[in-house]
Amino acid sequence: MGQQATDLTVSDNRPGHAPARDAMRGGLIGILAGLLGLGPWLITGAQLPLQNLWAAEVSPDQMPVSLLPLSQYELTTIVALLTVGGAAAGLAVRLWSPARRRLATWCAAAGVLGVQFTATVQSFTTLDGGLAGGTMARLYFAGLLAGVILSLVAALVALLLVSSRSRALVALGVGLVAVPFASWLVEWVVGSVGPLNIPAAVPSTARWIPAILVGCFLAWCGLRPARRAVVWLVDLALLWVVPALFISVNYVLGTRVAAGDLQEMLLMSRQILAATLGPAGGALPTVLLALAVALAGLGARSVAVRRRTAVPTE
Repeated sequence: MGQQATDLTVSDNRPGHAPARDAMRGGLIGILAGLLGLGPWLITGAQLPLQNLWAAEVSPDQMPVSLLPLSQYELTTIVALLTVGGAAAGLAVRLWSPARRRLATWCAAAGVLGVQFTATVQSFTTLDGGLAGGTMARLYFAGLLAGVILSLVAALVALLLVSSRSRALVALGVGLVAVPFASWLVEWVVGSVGPLNIPAAVPSTARWIPAILVGCFLAWCGLRPARRAVVWLVDLALLWVVPALFISVNYVLGTRVAAGDLQEMLLMSRQILAATLGPAGGALPTVLLALAVALAGLGARSVAVRRRTAVPTE
């Protein structure tokens, strides 16, 4: 009997059981990361924002529960909620570094996308049930759905990049989500204290968070081999372009005067994007800060390496 018990214990811990454990842990990581990404919205009570095309006149506290803040005014918030969830899952997998990384990564992706897909279906079902009929409502619904689908794809890309063994790919993933991450942090503050009680220092501080984050990861990534310089260029370009895109989207979609006039909205978006990408857009200080942090980090690493390899003299 003792030998049989020993054999049973050994069989329960065979290497063949490890894939199942890695898969379960990866899936759990993905679910928790997906919920974490949605956290800033969930703590507000997750009531659907007021809709311009809602069929009935209701007050904000009468709007139904929606797991995503579906509104033309909240599209960049949705991007932040979804992409940060994907990046968080990727970071957890990289820190965990399981033996079966590919299996764990895709199970984490399944967990994240499972949470986010569920939130998407619930939210759009709620939206569809309350919108007034007509062409404008259908276009509004389709436009929001397209934006959410693109955000889901971006979340998956962020997860795969950040979970990679390659430092260059991780740094690239961080560059992709740095600006949404800052928006996500601000949403935590908004959800905690309310939109009217945000400390004045929060928006100005949030502006510099992406630069510091990108600079630190570029220093960690390094410049050798030389092809990693491409990652530096891409990340710095993202710091320049993504905030401009966020500003343009928020301004154009938040302007009700242009709602429904696609040609006017496209013209307005080009004008605002050109202005925010230009010298008056204010992106240059952010990019320079990221570059300064990255170079300072490289210098600190170089000094540390020289100290470790130096031979003490007698």
